[in-house]
Amino acid sequence: MGSISEQGHGDGHVVLFPYMSKGHTISLLHLARRLWVTVFTTPVNRSFIDQFLTETSATVISLPFPQNIPEIPAGIESTDKLPFIDLFHSFALATIHMQSDFERALTNLSRITFMISDGFLWWTLDSAAKFSYKKDFNDDFKDADHNRQASQASEFHVMAVVAAARSYGIIVNSFYELEPVLTDNWNTESGPKVRHIFQNIYLLAHPSLVMASSVKPTWFDWMDKKQEEGSRVLYVAFGSQAELSAEQIQEIALGLENSMVKFLWVIRSKEYSSEAASWDIEGFQERVTEREMVVKERVDQKRVLLHECVQGFVSHCGWNSVMESICAGVPILAWSMMADQQLNAKFVVEEGKGGLRLETCDGSTKGFVKSEGLEKMIKELMEGEKGKEARREAKELADLARKAVSEGGSSCATLQLLIDETTFEKNTRVLDDKSGGLK
Repeated sequence: MGSISEQGHGDGHVVLFPYMSKGHTISLLHLARRLWVTVFTTPVNRSFIDQFLTETSATVISLPFPQNIPEIPAGIESTDKLPFIDLFHSFALATIHMQSDFERALTNLSRITFMISDGFLWWTLDSAAKFSYKKDFNDDFKDADHNRQASQASEFHVMAVVAAARSYGIIVNSFYELEPVLTDNWNTESGPKVRHIFQNIYLLAHPSLVMASSVKPTWFDWMDKKQEEGSRVLYVAFGSQAELSAEQIQEIALGLENSMVKFLWVIRSKEYSSEAASWDIEGFQERVTEREMVVKERVDQKRVLLHECVQGFVSHCGWNSVMESICAGVPILAWSMMADQQLNAKFVVEEGKGGLRLETCDGSTKGFVKSEGLEKMIKELMEGEKGKEARREAKELADLARKAVSEGGSSCATLQLLIDETTFEKNTRVLDDKSGGLK
């Protein structure tokens, strides 16, 4: 069987169903560069997915998102738009009402080889079973906060874990060389089988296409100028889910100001608008005008991290951010805030050695960070010996990632093997059906 080539589809038709969250969605959509896929989403999320899948042959199907969910405002179809993160479990549990529309849509698709859906969409396993599809979970299901809305949280976690255990396999957005001991132990002692298929294949194989653009945003022009000056830039961003108080934002600003480094800081627009009255961002920007770029809109993080001037990343350690930073060889100053981020931060600092840890005042995940502590660790990351060592380790991890997604590398080989396995079983089943054998 031939290997998968860029923009080639190999064999088989794959259904992708990402959870309605930007980070979860992005990690799955990279597979559309290598597979013949049909992607399911909702109307509000459709434009983001269409934009991401430009120049692919992917088909996108929109399913109506459930209405009249208690506490969820009408029109919200993505977790980053939730007014409070405490509503996460209500939002997640409501997705089961999409199942009937999903199954009706499946009946109109041509032969499906297998289905990959997010671990948070546990009910898709039952849909796959009805149509006799092989079902792989994309492993974005990790330890979450059990202290809020305990009943809903418990219900959700139990269903997600049970569904994952019943699936054909688990696809992890990583590569084998990054965590070989854990992978081998899991596949020997546990199940279902974990397959490391690093999904950011297109980015690593074609960085020039990611960087090229006829119209560059202001923040990209600013980075180009800093590169021409020979300056090193610190990138600061905390994803779409983090909730920062006005006091914490001010401490971040003071730490950045006093560190004297040049920085690109992404602040979510709703955070800024809600706290504008108590924080003089204009005054802050005036004081650091020669060395800062504050952006109050979503940026293309891959383009930021791949820019040669970016030499450090203050991150919440969401897994997509970790992997994108690894790809770019940029060391992380790890500031975990929720869910799996604490575990991710520990991995970055203690296992991968590609970053430093930023400690909160009380040592907890939700603790407060003072400007003095942030300033100290920024200087260490950008100028200190520990930062230099983390940068060397990050470059080595980037090399491993590139090898994993190259032709014959571990991720490409694993993806091809999954296609070979499922296609063979599908063809065998068709032969058995025709000969009157087992169905």
